[in-house]
Amino acid sequence: MVPRDEALTAQPGHVLVGVLRIPESPGSPTRVIVRRVAIAVLVLMAAAVMVYLGRSGYRDIKGGQLTFLDCVYYAAVSLSTTGYGDITPDTEPARLVNVVVMTPLRIAFLAVLVGTTLEVLSERSRQAWKIQRWRNKVRNHTVVIGYGTKGKTAVAAMLSDEAAPGDIVVVDTDQTALSQAAAAGLVTVHGDATRSDVLRLAAAQHASSIIVATSRDDTAALVTLTAREIAPKAKIVASIREAENQHLLRQSGADSVVVSSETAGRLLGIATTTPRVVEMIEDLLTPDAGFAIAERQVEQTEVGGSPRHLRDIVLGVVRNGHLLRVDAPEVDAIEASDRLLYIRSVGS
Repeated sequence: MVPRDEALTAQPGHVLVGVLRIPESPGSPTRVIVRRVAIAVLVLMAAAVMVYLGRSGYRDIKGGQLTFLDCVYYAAVSLSTTGYGDITPDTEPARLVNVVVMTPLRIAFLAVLVGTTLEVLSERSRQAWKIQRWRNKVRNHTVVIGYGTKGKTAVAAMLSDEAAPGDIVVVDTDQTALSQAAAAGLVTVHGDATRSDVLRLAAAQHASSIIVATSRDDTAALVTLTAREIAPKAKIVASIREAENQHLLRQSGADSVVVSSETAGRLLGIATTTPRVVEMIEDLLTPDAGFAIAERQVEQTEVGGSPRHLRDIVLGVVRNGHLLRVDAPEVDAIEASDRLLYIRSVGS
């Protein structure tokens, strides 16, 4: 019996089709139709040429030797299994050709005619192969748990900051939300993220960061606990509604906690007196327009200098994993291992 925590991760790729979905570039319907018609015509002409080469072995009820048009006609009615019987193989070589050659061509021709079913089967096989390949290669990606308003906004921010859609995995129980994520080119996993086997299926153990954007604070705490257990080195960022639950998320293993209700409340309060401040904050939080808050390494020429005297507008210094304000006395001299939080112009 497979342990519960390995119930999904121990399964082969073909079993996970429908649970784990790897995006692929959509094909043009017109191109698919043209390709199928071309294959059908090629099969038909191959059969017609084969019959024409051995036309002396066929008997036509109207008499005379078969013309090439007769051969095309015979191939069409034979491959479509219509079989009017006005032209028939009359010699052993001709009958052998019908058994050895025409039968496989007939199968191929019919396969093209029922191409929709065939395409569904091939799509499932292709997805199974892609799932197995993805599971073997995925590393240093981001897992987004919950694709509601917060999850979508988080993904949009990452994509605007030049993250690749294939490096983002969305986990949710809502199939509609997952369909939207798949349409955006994201890898999706259908399942409850409080279960460790679901997170392992999303390769959370190999992720560089995990975003917890669930709709309930208690769910966020449980997901964070589970994620931290299987991904001890990943950066976990969680969103909650109530500030009183912030310490619970910290204790559960979250590196950063965003209180959505308080953040929105502060912006609403500021907007009543200084709405332009809110516009600027929104601009700074939108990587694809105007200005944005970014982080970078210290350049060699900046070591020993003050962060307040650099060409960039520096807001803070990250030292030993801790964020220090730019006016803090301990960061008067920049160290080589520091990282700078600064305001950059989008496109620079």
